[in-house]
Amino acid sequence: MKIGKRLAAMVFAGTVTLASTVSFADVPKDAAGKDWPQFHGPARDNISKETGLLKEWPKDGPPLAWKVKGVGDGHSSVAVANGKIYTAGKEGDSVMLFALNEADGKQAWKAEVGGRGRSNEGQGGTGPRATPTADGDMVYMIGPAGDVVGLSAADGKQVWHVNMVSDFGGSAPHWDYSESPTIDGDNLICTPGGSRGTVVALNKKTGKEVWRSKDFKDAAAYAPTLVADIGGVHQIISFTEAHLAGISAKDGSVLWVADRKGATAVIPTPVIKDDYIFVTSSYKIGCDLFKINSAGGKFTPEKIYSNTDMMDHHGGVIQLDGNIYGHSDTKGWICMDMLTGKLKWSDKGIGKGSIAYADGHFYLRSEGKPGTIALIEATPDGYKEHGRFNQPDRSNKQAWPHPVIANGKLYIRDMETLLCYDIKAK
Repeated sequence: MKIGKRLAAMVFAGTVTLASTVSFADVPKDAAGKDWPQFHGPARDNISKETGLLKEWPKDGPPLAWKVKGVGDGHSSVAVANGKIYTAGKEGDSVMLFALNEADGKQAWKAEVGGRGRSNEGQGGTGPRATPTADGDMVYMIGPAGDVVGLSAADGKQVWHVNMVSDFGGSAPHWDYSESPTIDGDNLICTPGGSRGTVVALNKKTGKEVWRSKDFKDAAAYAPTLVADIGGVHQIISFTEAHLAGISAKDGSVLWVADRKGATAVIPTPVIKDDYIFVTSSYKIGCDLFKINSAGGKFTPEKIYSNTDMMDHHGGVIQLDGNIYGHSDTKGWICMDMLTGKLKWSDKGIGKGSIAYADGHFYLRSEGKPGTIALIEATPDGYKEHGRFNQPDRSNKQAWPHPVIANGKLYIRDMETLLCYDIKAK
């Protein structure tokens, strides 16, 4: 991408050290309590505020509260809000959004999102990979073919629909659109990518365009956008295969751009702490830490380090107390000091997979057979398991949906099956 002289001058220009703060200023309205209204939770940091959960699991794992089949093929995780569970899957040539009752998993309604896209069956199937986002009386979904819908949370009736290819000139990445919708105040943020602008803000009630990032034109990748306040400026963080960027949440103008070359598929959600942003991806790339310096409303990204100790493919990473936890293709499960990149521990554990956090523990899910799920302490002192079990009703696909903890339950999605475990301490 040619970003022009003005943007090029911002890339790694200077080393201003004026401190700034980063915070998730807008989260879905259903973030109160212990709901999980979007991919990676209320603040999109993959951290649950749950307490009073089991510290040790029985030999066969926590009790199964219920299981349901029939949520279509796909790798969507779940959103939990206001007594409903939302997920998505492919039925025939259509992608459907399913709303289930939180109490028993029974279907409340289902609604069509759009086409199934073109993903290769040998790469996990042609179902959706994005997770719905619930916000107030609406629920939103991005389908693999670029369909973006706003539906009534009450009955699934479509309120609006746009397509990122036909309406915004976007081009789907190789494995189709996979980002989960981001809500920022009155706007829904999505990433069509391409020459008309990488990022687009839509009015969340109507689907009408509010702005697009006309001066930032990277192709779409797979990571969701983030909302942050950096240096007192509200912005959208976009992570593509070529750059990490801050976009004004007000008008879509480019605030800063940092070169960060990925390969094949850039998937994991960035991690923001204060004025630092940590990113990682696989395919021999590794991780990078950037400091976003600010002065007088101007921003200069500064690369602090790069290494290959954390090379996360798609299972996600979590920042807790200044440490990064997750699975690395080079080291297994690791704990790394975020600010220095120093490795604190590594362990093969249950093998490659995804991660979530609640009540002092990480919940790990293996992507391969037999689908092992483990509970480990969230500590920089080493890998310490407190129970594991193998998922029942295991499909023949890799287990890519990330685990979710909400309202005393652990949710595990595997293609058409959704399992709900009771993890509340008695």
